[in-house]
Amino acid sequence: MLHPSLATHDTSDQSITVIPRCARDDRFASLTDLLPWLAMPHITLRDGATLYFETHGAGPPLMLVTGLGGVATFWEPHVPAFARHFTVVLHDHRGCGRSALSRIDYSVEQMADDALQLMDALGVKRAHWVGHSTGGAMGQAIAIDHPARIDRLVLCGTWAKTDAFFRRGFELRAMVLRAFGPEGYSKASGLALHAPSWIRDHDDVLAANEARAHETIPVPDILLSRIAAIVAHDRREQMHRITAPTLAIGARDDQVTPAYFTEEIGRLVPDCRTVILPHGGHFFPNVVPDTYQRILLDFLFGKAASAT
Repeated sequence: MLHPSLATHDTSDQSITVIPRCARDDRFASLTDLLPWLAMPHITLRDGATLYFETHGAGPPLMLVTGLGGVATFWEPHVPAFARHFTVVLHDHRGCGRSALSRIDYSVEQMADDALQLMDALGVKRAHWVGHSTGGAMGQAIAIDHPARIDRLVLCGTWAKTDAFFRRGFELRAMVLRAFGPEGYSKASGLALHAPSWIRDHDDVLAANEARAHETIPVPDILLSRIAAIVAHDRREQMHRITAPTLAIGARDDQVTPAYFTEEIGRLVPDCRTVILPHGGHFFPNVVPDTYQRILLDFLFGKAASAT
């Protein structure tokens, strides 16, 4: 159910529609395969691409924006907790998941603009923004370039500027994707995204993820373009322009966006609280969900943030 301020908005210029994917999308073998997709809510972007979205709960708008994989299912463990207080808006990024395939030159700014178009279509003039990894880079772009659109900003496991460690990590992942396809990419990425102790205790979960890699990972050419986009991300010299109250949160054992990135954001953004969790890896929101939700809800309601 939409928050009343969303439900009454005139979206005639950016209608919420259901449009089939491009006929060249080989993930649909038949019309029967396509039917579940046809029932899903989508918006049509300015260039004709379609974007899948969901809304949950009621209250002030809260954008939950996922990372490189681009699928909203990342947030499933958190939707009930946040939907008790907010209108939660989720979306699959362009070219990912249930959104239409879109073979363009991707950039963080383009991804951010897609999210702004979704906000416009839903009548959301201003929202809280919770961005994980690439979603955090998108949040930086909006908070800097369109400050009136962000109320409170949460930057989770993200970075202001690429460094050699980050670049080399994603160069390696791109090489694995080219050589071994989505399943090999999923297997290699799992080692980077999760802490060693989590992998030790959840081998079956990783195996299931790898088996579904063709369903959950963007097609290789789109993913490679998205990787190039995040490696090019650099907002370090503009971070001081972020005026939204900000929470930068990371994990000490994150092997994708190390904690020093989060600490740097805390120094660069004028009104920023910094929380470093002792463990959780890059996917710390889903490793320690109760702690994560408590810290974020305290921040979103203006209370002191703490990692304890």
